[in-house]
Amino acid sequence: MSTSPQLPAVAPSVTAELVEALSPRLRKRLDAGVAKLAGRPVVRDGDTVRIAIDDDTDLELHAPGSVVTSADAVRCGCLLAPDCLHRAAAASAAPVAEDVQAAPAGAAEDARAQSSAGPAAAGEAAQPPSPPASEPRPDRPSPGQLGAARAVFEAAAAVLEAGTDGAGAVLQAELLRAAHTARLAGLPRAASAAVTVVTGVRAARSADPAYRLPDLVAALRTVLGVAHRLPGAAGAELVELRGTVRQPYTPDGSLRLYGLFSEPVLTATGYAGAVTWTADAEGRLYTVSDVAPGGAGRAIGAADRTVRIGDTALTHRELSRAGLAVSGATVSPTGRLGAGAGVRAVRASGVDWRGEPLDRLWAVPVAEQVRRALGDGPHDLLFLDVTLTGTVREATGDCLLADCEGLALRLAAAHDDPALPHRQNLRLLAAARGSRLRVIARLAPGPLPRALLLAAEHPSQPGVRVDLGLDRLQRADLPASAVPPAAVPVPDEAPLHLLRRRVHQAVSGGRRVLAFPGGAAGDPARLRRTGFTTGAAVLDELHTTAADRTRDAFGRLLPADTPRFARAWLAAACYTGEVERDLCATAWGFRSGSDLDGS
Repeated sequence: MSTSPQLPAVAPSVTAELVEALSPRLRKRLDAGVAKLAGRPVVRDGDTVRIAIDDDTDLELHAPGSVVTSADAVRCGCLLAPDCLHRAAAASAAPVAEDVQAAPAGAAEDARAQSSAGPAAAGEAAQPPSPPASEPRPDRPSPGQLGAARAVFEAAAAVLEAGTDGAGAVLQAELLRAAHTARLAGLPRAASAAVTVVTGVRAARSADPAYRLPDLVAALRTVLGVAHRLPGAAGAELVELRGTVRQPYTPDGSLRLYGLFSEPVLTATGYAGAVTWTADAEGRLYTVSDVAPGGAGRAIGAADRTVRIGDTALTHRELSRAGLAVSGATVSPTGRLGAGAGVRAVRASGVDWRGEPLDRLWAVPVAEQVRRALGDGPHDLLFLDVTLTGTVREATGDCLLADCEGLALRLAAAHDDPALPHRQNLRLLAAARGSRLRVIARLAPGPLPRALLLAAEHPSQPGVRVDLGLDRLQRADLPASAVPPAAVPVPDEAPLHLLRRRVHQAVSGGRRVLAFPGGAAGDPARLRRTGFTTGAAVLDELHTTAADRTRDAFGRLLPADTPRFARAWLAAACYTGEVERDLCATAWGFRSGSDLDGS
């Protein structure tokens, strides 16, 4: 299966409707139809995208605002239309539209208003829609929400049962239908996570270079966890599980901001752009974003686009090194600046990372920064002073090894897409062994201190900063005294990887890969010997549910208990995540507060 960047995004309910309308015979052929369609020519003409099915037949997708919002907007010229395979195949091959409600014919303007700026739309002008009339008070879920959560859980469990290898377009469509139902029932968090799962499965099946198995594991854990917990939730927990459609923007008066860095955004969901981070005099962080449907080209080009706030002519690249004076500011809970009609902004001077007020970001103790990033803080950025000491090889590629206040810190590339310069810059910095630099990185929880490198001081030009996802270092940029990188032995992994590996294998290969006899021989015993007794019990249950296939009175195999396997997998995934957070906190020099297995 392939997701073409040339196709417009399609609302989840549209894909579900088109797939459901297929006959059983055509459903069996849907995956092959998607693969065949991916190689056909695509032409865009305004709001219409045409796919040449053959020399005489075209398929059209009408997408105002680059989003298909109704099944009638997908039209095919073949003799079997509208009951043909082509319409469902096109919808299944296209990116999934997020935060877009399906609209009836004639509601194109509403769809355009909702979707033109993508998920990171700048500003508070697009307010969340009114909640459905059946939305409950935040004390107990309504019957409609309970039914929607059950549908999401069952559809996500079916995807997990099949694994990415077996989760074809039909299973994806079922999860998209459940996501649409959840959104209508007032469960935007479950709906968004379900869409993320579908996008991740498509990326895996198409060998998309941006695909990351840990991200899909996290999305599955979220959607199954939310749907599983919601029936027993009440009060604040229910509000958290339901989520919000869009973050509210609140007035924040006048702001004097200083640019920190810009990073490209390139998601597996088909969105791209740039986000620029700034800070005020108190060290609070604010972001300005420009993210919309697109690919790597848009991620790179967005840095040179004018920021969407006030009348300023600053580009994202310029703002990352300059400053901004904002009046009438509006801000989301995560620090995203709004761009409403009442917001005014003008260019101001910037400061060096080692000057006030930005210097105070690096003055916060590392352990306190990590505690904030692991907790409920608004961001997961780390501001670190490091000395580059060598390289270390991981399964995903080489990492920089750096000394950070006595910790052996691993600095990895923030994105592996070859169109972005992250990994190339990392390799060049590895040759600057011995350099002491200030860096900005994103915490990567794990049993060893690890972070994703986003920006750094220039290795040979004091006062100059480098946005490692946008700027390309050259060998001439290295200091003359640079020492070649030294390879560092890789320490033994924590035994928790025995459980993590099974959690990941289930997502890739489905239940059947854990059902093989002897597949986990010795793993639970090793976990118990190292103190992970709960982990051993969780792993035992995971393998037991995977292999449990009862028979009827005639000896015939009964269908597998998919919900039971999903619950066992969810327990394993949640346990692994919590222990990894605890190990991460310990590795960075503090305790996170949990004490799973006493380890």
